[in-house]
Amino acid sequence: MHFMAALYPDVVDPPAPDGKLGWQALQAIRHHRTPLAALELFHRELGDVFQMGLTGFKATVLVGPAANRFVLVDQRQQFQWRMPGDPITRLLRQGLLVIDGEQHASLRQAMTPAFHKRMLTGYIQAMTRHTDRLTAAWPADHPLDMLDQIRRVSLLILVDTMFGVDFGPDMDRLYPAVLRSLNYIGPGPWLLWPAMPRWGYRRALQQLDDYLFTLIRTRRATGQTGDDVPGLLIEAGLDDDLIRDQLFTLLIAGHDTGTALLAWVMYLLGRHPEVMARAQAEVDTVLGTQPPTAAHLPELVYLEQVINETLRLYPPLHLGLRRPTADLEFQGHWLPAGQRVMYSPYLTHRHPAYWPNPHQFDPDRFSPERRRQYTPYAFVPFGGGPRTCLGAAFARVEAKVILARFLQQFTFTLIQPDVHLHMGVTVEPRPGVLMTIQPH
Repeated sequence: MHFMAALYPDVVDPPAPDGKLGWQALQAIRHHRTPLAALELFHRELGDVFQMGLTGFKATVLVGPAANRFVLVDQRQQFQWRMPGDPITRLLRQGLLVIDGEQHASLRQAMTPAFHKRMLTGYIQAMTRHTDRLTAAWPADHPLDMLDQIRRVSLLILVDTMFGVDFGPDMDRLYPAVLRSLNYIGPGPWLLWPAMPRWGYRRALQQLDDYLFTLIRTRRATGQTGDDVPGLLIEAGLDDDLIRDQLFTLLIAGHDTGTALLAWVMYLLGRHPEVMARAQAEVDTVLGTQPPTAAHLPELVYLEQVINETLRLYPPLHLGLRRPTADLEFQGHWLPAGQRVMYSPYLTHRHPAYWPNPHQFDPDRFSPERRRQYTPYAFVPFGGGPRTCLGAAFARVEAKVILARFLQQFTFTLIQPDVHLHMGVTVEPRPGVLMTIQPH
């Protein structure tokens, strides 16, 4: 028991799974092929606050709207994001996702103009162009892995809109390095042994570093600043290493969020043809044969419901990790300073107290009438509070544009419905989303 709990007996340590529950958790992981299955079991049996402990890794998990508000808003100043020694910190170095305090605030302020609503409107044309660039090469009746296809178009869009360059000529060369970097920060034995040697990554990381540093040097040589991220950061006076860290963070985490969201949308549409037909009818009514514009997007109401329901079931940011800088108390439980705290959008989004039939795919739960019924902070796919994901609005616009363009041009058939949830940097459908297409 934590020594503060001994002084204050009304406040107790969170419950932890016993041996029997731990064994059931291992069985759940084996059956569902994801650690999230164990967290779901612990949540169901132990409640909204519980501990999980492995050798070298101990954390208290908080679930529910009150927990999300506690971590993201009310006590945010008492939580540290940066976890020295964690793989994500070693990879992103001083990137926006893994820094705290004034440094985070100043970097976020410098980068925000690239994500302004005015800029998002201008990005729609690039999103459409790159989507058409991808789909032009699709063969009819030939299986496509939509996870792979969406990752490629997400990379093209991100590098064009955020960095101001075309990633197309470098795609085949750098695509394996991008995937390798994602594996570097996905769950693995290094979570329990942070100093574990990580062979096989050096070349991939060096390739991406060379690409980004060349981009930065080229931009400095031209003297061009502008509204894209390299221009904004050069204008803010950052050195090359710090700019690299922000570009690397965007390249890896930025594209992966949109990729995971869209891959799950395509999977769910494939599993629910009636939803796909309804979304396709809306797209045909709103767009006809025109490419999507900013004026069209608010009219795609049902498509937005599909996106929101996908974000509920499979939030890309499924777990958030923090470290309290002081002893805290939440709902009668101690959170000792320095011990990891996790909040879980994934578990909150499937909490039966806040979502009727929580495991059912039902886009109509996000209809304008029903959405108002839900508890604040019960839906946090991009976090919340001052550190809400900087690219949240970008991801939503991108998803709607790509999906609208897909549905305008093709009918999709899911040919491999058996997928499992892979818990990496985001949550992805594995082994992929295999579909055939038929042009309209």
